[in-house]
Amino acid sequence: MSRGLRTTLFLAGAAGLAILMWLSFAQLPPFGQSQHLYRDLAVPAAISRATANVVASVNFDQRALDTLGEETILLGSVTGVMALLRPAMEEREYHTSGRRTALDATRVVGYLMLPVTIALGIDIVVHGHLTPGGGFQGGVVLAAGLHLLYITGSFRALDRLRPVNVFDVGEALGAAAFVAIGLAGLVFGGVFLANLLPTGQLGNLFSAGSVPLLNLAVGVEVACGMTVLLAQFLAQEITVAKRGDNS
Repeated sequence: MSRGLRTTLFLAGAAGLAILMWLSFAQLPPFGQSQHLYRDLAVPAAISRATANVVASVNFDQRALDTLGEETILLGSVTGVMALLRPAMEEREYHTSGRRTALDATRVVGYLMLPVTIALGIDIVVHGHLTPGGGFQGGVVLAAGLHLLYITGSFRALDRLRPVNVFDVGEALGAAAFVAIGLAGLVFGGVFLANLLPTGQLGNLFSAGSVPLLNLAVGVEVACGMTVLLAQFLAQEITVAKRGDNS
């Protein structure tokens, strides 16, 4: 494809995007108004499904198909990073001693904060339909918590704690679970991602129908995906070197 043709295609796509953006902005309600159509629709819908966290209701009930798209984007991003950062022909992987210099205070704080951060991440995921948070936020906290071992200077311990192959499978299972719940809604409810479970009572842990299950699936997918992502970057920095490099 010639440079001129690529430029023409880009300009055509940019013009189409500009038109769509202009039409969408032109139809937005005036800024500062007390009336907000989306708010007036989303909040009653969340309350009707006993979902205390309205954002979770929007993400996993009212617009769950969009959330599936976001999950797919993350899955594709992690897959792309794994493909790009795999050792090239002129590179090799080597084993490190696993021990790097770190202050004693840093190591103590890292070891103490590891279980606390993991517990916090699980709490954010499990209670995502009740309080601010959810699968995306909790998944990132869980992935970050695991990598506190790297802060302590023990890369080998981190490698043992998070085997990349296991977390790679976990990411796929989280995304597949989201799709499976959606297909169950299609089979038994006639609509993909239909909410089939009892909604329970507002504010209770077992409420909001299928929202907590979708939240959990996203939490598993995001936690595993971010863990694999960080693992690839760390491996590229620490355990990959050019062939013939003895450092």
